[in-house]
Parts: sequence; structure tokens; C-alpha cells
Amino acid sequence: MFKSSDLREKDVINISDGKKLGKVCDLEVDVKTGRVDAIVVPAPFSVGSIFSKEKDYVIPWDKVKKIGEDVILVEI
Repeated sequence: MFKSSDLREKDVINISDGKKLGKVCDLEVDVKTGRVDAIVVPAPFSVGSIFSKEKDYVIPWDKVKKIGEDVILVEI
């Protein structure tokens, strides 16, 4: 069992390419079942993103492979 605030402290790493995606900023929860549907990681900041908002990473829960002490491993 973990708290949503615990997830915000962990780096999200894509195991397909080893890229660090960022930290969890939000969760998508199915209110009917109470289950987490996805984690949301903010899009990386770049100078060009001031004028055009890049999409956040919305990672379906079934793509979360492991939640460790320091990181969350996903496969996207």
C-alpha cells in the first residue's frame, strides 16, 4: 500500500530506452471502482514550450512495471 503523495517523490523511468520522464504530478482515478487508471507526468520544459504547450505523459496503469523505493519503472 502507498499514498499518492509517495508517488510524487519518485522519478519515472521508461525501461524501453532508459529515459527519465520526470516525476508524477497527478493520477487518473476511476471514481466508480476507486482504481488508478493512469499516472500523469508533466511534459519536459523547453524554451519552445512557452508558446506551445506540449502534452503531458499520461501513462496507463498497466504500463507501470515496478514501483521501487526511489523510482517508478514504466514501459511505454
